[in-house]
Amino acid sequence: MVRDELSVLSAFLAVAEERSFTRVAKRLGVTPSALSHAIRELEERFGVRLLARTTRSVAPTDAGAQLVARLRPALGDVREALELVSGLRDRPAGRVRLVVSPLAAPTVLAPKLGQFARDYPDVVLDVTTDEARVDLVAAGFDAGIHLGEFIERDMV
Repeated sequence: MVRDELSVLSAFLAVAEERSFTRVAKRLGVTPSALSHAIRELEERFGVRLLARTTRSVAPTDAGAQLVARLRPALGDVREALELVSGLRDRPAGRVRLVVSPLAAPTVLAPKLGQFARDYPDVVLDVTTDEARVDLVAAGFDAGIHLGEFIERDMV
């Protein structure tokens, strides 16, 4: 079992709520003994017993119940935050800086902007028009569109 504190706290919360090492261990893919050992290490680190264990049952102690009351909403917030970030993985977002020649802006870029905005609502295009050849990297641009112009070797 991964022994990082967040994982152990999450496992403790599950055991306290389900009152079963066996069910939680099965769900986490570890042995009940490994789960019990991880929670015992947590108890030793805090210097307080969090779970009252018998051969037939497990229940939170007073200290454990107080920790459960604080952990439940906190870990729920962490899960929601991670789900939110995970959902962004497949959805591009942010600012894209483009430099476009005055001729390319209305002929190449403009016809594509509506569909681009629908497909990528979280992307903000920052478009600059310039007739001069611009060093994209030095000027801080992400991409450029110039009709009929030479493209640097390291650009695609």
